[in-house]
Parts: sequence; C-alpha cells; structure tokens
Amino acid sequence: MPPPPPLRLSLTRTLATTTPGAGITKRPPTTFTDRLNSGPSFGDFISGTPDSSSEIRTVINSKGKEIVRLPSWLKTNIPLGQNFTKIKSDLRGLNLHTVCEEARCPNIGECWGGSDKSAATATIMLMGDTCTRGCRFCSVKTNRRPPPLDVHEPENTAEALSRWGLGYVVLTSVDRDDLADGGSGHFRETIVKIKQKAPNILVEALTGDFMGDMECVERVATSGLDVYAHNVETVEELTPFVRDRRATFRQSLAVLKKAKESKEGLITKTSIMLGLGETEEQLVDALKELRKVDVDVVTFGQYMRPTKRHMKVVEYITPEAFEKWRVKALEMGFMYVASGPLVRSSYKAGEAFIENVLKKRAAAANTAAIAEAVEVGLDSPEKRAE
Repeated sequence: MPPPPPLRLSLTRTLATTTPGAGITKRPPTTFTDRLNSGPSFGDFISGTPDSSSEIRTVINSKGKEIVRLPSWLKTNIPLGQNFTKIKSDLRGLNLHTVCEEARCPNIGECWGGSDKSAATATIMLMGDTCTRGCRFCSVKTNRRPPPLDVHEPENTAEALSRWGLGYVVLTSVDRDDLADGGSGHFRETIVKIKQKAPNILVEALTGDFMGDMECVERVATSGLDVYAHNVETVEELTPFVRDRRATFRQSLAVLKKAKESKEGLITKTSIMLGLGETEEQLVDALKELRKVDVDVVTFGQYMRPTKRHMKVVEYITPEAFEKWRVKALEMGFMYVASGPLVRSSYKAGEAFIENVLKKRAAAANTAAIAEAVEVGLDSPEKRAE
C-alpha cells in the first residue's frame, strides 16, 4: 500500500483592517457602559458648570457594588500640613480625643491645617471615645459600660490648650449615662482648670442632655464657660428615628432653656442636620421653638452618612438652599447663623464671630465699670471738698 501524501499547510496573512468584524465576537453591553453613555458629555466636563442637582447619584464599582457619588460641593481636600501633624501629635501625647477625628468631620483639614497655630480649632472630646448611646447618625463607638474616666484628663486638656495659645476652644463629650452626674463634674473641673491656666481663652461647652437632670446642666453652665451648646440635631418629628431613644426634642429645649437661665449673658447654641427627610414646615417650627427658649446661635449642616450601618442620606441640600435657611433664621431673631453643606456645630467661622461678640461685650462692660468708678470718685466727699 503506498504511503499517504504529505500534508501541506497554506498560510494566509490578513490585515486586521481588511475584513472588519470578521471572526470577532461583540462584547455585550455592561451596566457601566450604559451609565457612561447616559452620563455627562465631554462638553459638560469643559463647561466648568458644577452639577447643582440635589438628587442622590449612585454608580456601580468594579466589584458590582452600588456606591453613592457626592455632589461637587461636598468634596474636601485631604488634611495635610505641619500644623495638622503637630496638633495631632500633641493630642496623642496627652491621650486626648477630638470629635474632629471620632466623628470624621470633613472640616478637619481646614480647622487643623492652617499655617497659624493660634488660628487653628480643635474640638476636644472629654470622657473617652466611647458613648453609652447609639444615635443612628453618629460614628462614635458605643458601649453600655465605657472605661472609667481619666482623672488626669482635665489637667492634660488645660495643658494642651495653654500650649496652643488658642483664643477660642470647644469642649464636647460622649454621653456617659453610666455616671451618676452624667460627667458634669468632670466637665466643670476641666473648664475651671482651663480658665486657671489660660484666663483669656473663651470656652464653649457642647454637652449632652444629662438625661434631663437640670442640676447637671447648671453645674456646667456656671463653671466659667462663655458659650453653652447642646444640639437638637434634627426636627422634632424625626427625632425618634435619628437620635437615641433616651434623647427627645423637648428635653433638649429644656437643657438650652436651663443653661440660659443659669448665667446672665451666657450665649446658647444648637445645631441641626439637613438632608434627613425634614420638611420646610417642620424646620420652621423647630426654629420657632428654639427662639422661644432664647437660643442665640444655630448652625445648619448636611448630614453625611458615616458608614453603611448608619442612616441613609435622603437628600443632598444645595448651597443655595443653605443660604436661604441662613437668611430665614436671622430674620427670626438668631444672633448668628452658620449654614452650609460642610458646616458643623463646632465650626471655626462661627467661633470667630462669637469670639468677637464676647470680646465686644467684655470691652463694653469694662468701659461701663470705668465710667461708674470715675462717677463714684467725683461724687466722693474728698472730690467735692476740692
């Protein structure tokens, strides 16, 4: 039997552009492609006009998970700078905590990162970093039995603040419902020591509600502080869904009222988050109730969801809407209003204004005292004899 003929291979070279589509399987469209095609055009990118929509926009990441895209006005720079590093180092060295870090405040770079250390602002969080309450908007750690208080904290806090040479400082704390006095004695001791080490520092205390114990409120209000702050956080109708069940809107109003009554001339302050689903009518009603108890300062800021375990954002409020509420609150009689997407209850722009008000009050009081002393001196028998 003859052998089979040898195999002959025929090679043909084909250019990729000669037969378009030949032998190529078209990839099916993906969700990302659909979103990209329906998104902004190249003209939108070069126009320079920011997106003013308050609607929540989501995208699908590479792992197929849906993530929320923040509006342009809510994006901030990464905190950097020598001053930022120095303040953080001082805090760690003295075992102090700040709400700036624990609550993941978006303004930390602005407040800590200035070139002038004396102009920096840090809100010191007393009594540890663990709260006994579990509000649905807050990222601070929670536990029914936090560690005991640090007896050296009042002294260390006063020492740190005297080093920085600040003109205005904010003290806040976690809620300590496990303590008989809610930590009000610890608050008072800290303020007293600060005033002893640095009498010129103006002190704002941002406290909890002390479970409605008005003696605790008075204890802090009469400690020598200059501003008493307590946040209602949201409108009355949303309070049960936003705050811990032990906190109520009416109880917060009572705290602010008692603080105002405890010390003549004391400035009272509160803060409201927007974007939780509140209506305009509810917000106006809340402001009216705050004015009834003579609250001086109110701040409005955008609620930002710390983690997926917390409440979702219902709406991103535009800067224009924040400006509208600033004007409205001023018309209702508030002494000062800070309102903006990134504004928080302790915001250095507001603190600068309050500091200026307090210094003017002190100057006016000194002028009046001098005038009275001069008048008394002229009316004395010795002066009349002359």
